Amino acid sequence: MFVQEVIDTIITDSCGDFRLEKTCDKLICGNPDTKVTGIVTTYMATVDVIKQAVACRANMIITHEPTFYTGKDINDWLDSDELFAAKKKLIEENEIAIWRYHDYMHRAKTDRIYDGFMHEIEWDRKLLQNNRVYEINEVTLEELAEYLKQKLSMSTIQIVGNPHMKCTRVGILLGGGSLGLGREQMPMELMREEKLDVMICGEIMEWTLCAYVNDATMLGLNKGMIVLGHERSEEAGMKYMAHWLAPLVEGTMVTFIDAKEPFTYL
Repeated sequence: MFVQEVIDTIITDSCGDFRLEKTCDKLICGNPDTKVTGIVTTYMATVDVIKQAVACRANMIITHEPTFYTGKDINDWLDSDELFAAKKKLIEENEIAIWRYHDYMHRAKTDRIYDGFMHEIEWDRKLLQNNRVYEINEVTLEELAEYLKQKLSMSTIQIVGNPHMKCTRVGILLGGGSLGLGREQMPMELMREEKLDVMICGEIMEWTLCAYVNDATMLGLNKGMIVLGHERSEEAGMKYMAHWLAPLVEGTMVTFIDAKEPFTYL
């Protein structure tokens, strides 16, 4: 298969004939007519991910998030940047095609980032509605945080709320969804309207949901919050992609490479 064939196959499998007029899902680097020798799926095409793709003889990387530091991969501001030059050289010398798969992934028949996350934490059958509200057997906030640490290979995790509070109704807003998707109040409204005990989040703003849950805790209300970070909350979706993509590109090797958290905790 060629790069463009892979792209078209994935979009059609995700959304049928529907196409977005404006999207960040574009070929960031490379030629659409390049024959694909191997595909890597990852949360972000970091320098380390690119090097690992080269090592496993893959020449196409499918990344969920930007390669060049802005939401739309605009790079005119990087013309004289030595980091950009070095990364671009690494990509071009190894003839790597990088395609971003973000908008169509979230707009698929079911949101494929959530599909992968639920598969990773083994909550596939706990959904109550619309990928955001789940019901689990009663655990404490601390126990739920420890479970997620183990499932998502995390050494540390942030929580807001009483570690001993009981949790059964759980909301999940992965990636930037916990910022409200254009409405800052959305996560708090979801928590209130669905009578959620705890919200599992990707990104946070400390003056929105974090402050809401913190005040609730100070008033003795049963509210908690677990913060995974953007990368840990969405990487599992790209890991799962390697499984469902393989049959669509039969004969082409598909490998998942973990971009890993960008932070070091001291």
